[in-house]
Amino acid sequence: MDEYDSLSIRANIHVHSGALMKTIKKRVEDELIAGNIHSNRECPYHPSHFKGQNCTFCYCPFYPCEDERNGHYIRGTKIGDIWSCEDCLFIHRDRTVEYALPRILEKGIAPGDHEGMMEVFRESMDACWKRGKAIMVVGATSDAGKSMTVAALGRILFRRGYLCAPFKSQNMSLNSRVTAKGDEIAMVQMLQAQAMGLTIPNFHMNPILLKPKGNTVSQVVVEGKPFGDYDVPSYYNDFVPGPGKEIVKRNIDFLKDHYDFILMEGAGSPAEINIYDKDIANMRAAEIADADCILVVNVEWGGSFAYAIGTVELMPPEDRKRIKGIILNNVRGEPSRMKEGADELSRRCGIPVIGIIPHADVELPQEDSEAFRGVKERGNGSMRIAVIKLPRIANFTDLDPLYTEDTTVVFADCPSDVLTADAVIIPGTKNTIDDYEWLIASGIADAIKCVRGKIPILGICGGYQMMGAELLDPKGIEGREKGCYEGLGLFNDVAYWDKYEKRVIRDRAEIIDGGGEVEGYEIHMGLSVVKEKPLFRITSHGRKDEVEGSVREDEMLYGTYLHGVLDKPAFRKKFLSLIKPRGEKPAVQKESLDYDEVVDHNLDLLADAFESGLDMDALLSILGVKE
Repeated sequence: MDEYDSLSIRANIHVHSGALMKTIKKRVEDELIAGNIHSNRECPYHPSHFKGQNCTFCYCPFYPCEDERNGHYIRGTKIGDIWSCEDCLFIHRDRTVEYALPRILEKGIAPGDHEGMMEVFRESMDACWKRGKAIMVVGATSDAGKSMTVAALGRILFRRGYLCAPFKSQNMSLNSRVTAKGDEIAMVQMLQAQAMGLTIPNFHMNPILLKPKGNTVSQVVVEGKPFGDYDVPSYYNDFVPGPGKEIVKRNIDFLKDHYDFILMEGAGSPAEINIYDKDIANMRAAEIADADCILVVNVEWGGSFAYAIGTVELMPPEDRKRIKGIILNNVRGEPSRMKEGADELSRRCGIPVIGIIPHADVELPQEDSEAFRGVKERGNGSMRIAVIKLPRIANFTDLDPLYTEDTTVVFADCPSDVLTADAVIIPGTKNTIDDYEWLIASGIADAIKCVRGKIPILGICGGYQMMGAELLDPKGIEGREKGCYEGLGLFNDVAYWDKYEKRVIRDRAEIIDGGGEVEGYEIHMGLSVVKEKPLFRITSHGRKDEVEGSVREDEMLYGTYLHGVLDKPAFRKKFLSLIKPRGEKPAVQKESLDYDEVVDHNLDLLADAFESGLDMDALLSILGVKE
């Protein structure tokens, strides 16, 4: 049983029915008698919420507590309302267990004595529960390092035993992922959650996601689900003053009820005076959360002191007061050379510089496609892989595991890039039809057809749709106009769009030929009529008979809707093993690692770099922590 199956079971385990409650009470009694404190790491569900959680009260003796800080009622299908506490973290904290368990035993409270249990619960809440504090990282510019600062601070606090959550009220990105509950949030909030030791990120961490569609229009995803399409004027004039502010508030409130600290991330600059009062991504979000702020400046860009002073000066006094510290980020060379300038910056702004952070040479997923804009290739390995540089490329972090291998990744924007490659990957896109038209116009479509059967080709999501025989969009849902198109014809599959509906789901699967596990997620409009041999067999969600993807092994053609398909070693190794480098260097067979483990190691390196340059006493003072 995997984490996705167990989530649905855990969501329904606290159903107020007689037989089940007897089972729960018996299990609780056994746990109490045994005096088990701390987590059972052999439990197949451990950790359900966060690394190191305490599962002594996995079967909660206080159920149903009816405390809205820990749960809420949901509508049952057969037996009326059900108290759902699947998101409760309070019961899994060491301090809660170590306070409550001795009192239950000392008072001799039997598991069925709900009144007695509730007395201990109320005492425990008074003694152990504290509403979380929010702190916000804002940047003097775009790409100041806000995302990585939040990740680093989160990992530092996690290593000190604090339970933190990331939060970005509004994120504009085509690089999203799917939570275990099937909600879509920005990739970087998932990364930050991983840094904080959280194993089940949720939509509360990024309640508003903007996915650009072109012509100033974005799809607005609210709390993990598509909400509607807005252009810039309607977003700021209608959405923000309408539902926007309330969405931000209720999700901040949820996180404050569940975590010690909420590490918020701003967007762009917090001093955009043209939209200042409508900017729910920066100081208005800080105001809603009553958050102190840290201003981050990217020193590598040059002009960092002017950026910092200008940002502070443009803020009204009431917002300026929230800035409690400045971090000079990404310093190459000796950080001490910045000391004199940092002191002068503090004097001019009246805000202390609490960190001079050295450049951290880490390999972590990038937040947006700016990471390779202007970059023709990455790496210096023997296997030359052409990744089609689609104009609306999405979920490009699918490529990140390739950088750990003996590869040179070429961002292909002309036919010769494909014709000289050892393998081709057609990645995901926000708009399959428009990018397919570009593929044809650029001549790359013909180049892909030329190398068919000669080198391995992989299509992911929108790229997989393009590989089929036809792309049918009779209602103009995907493209700018209604139309039906002849695909690349690498597969006989047909992709079609007949309604405005997005498929969002996480999956675990196995390779049908050769075995090996893959894990990924689907985020796409449109469906496919598959007429090829399937690539994967789904093993999660009880969908044992479902298959996914297409494969023609004799022609080395692979297609899948699963983003993240290269993260696990099995399929990555299978695909790379087909490559026969044309260059002089033979391919070096490296040990293929689980990419999550690579990321986790690099998060530690990032935190180490930040901790080396931070005034930790000043940071903890801003957080209100005394150690």
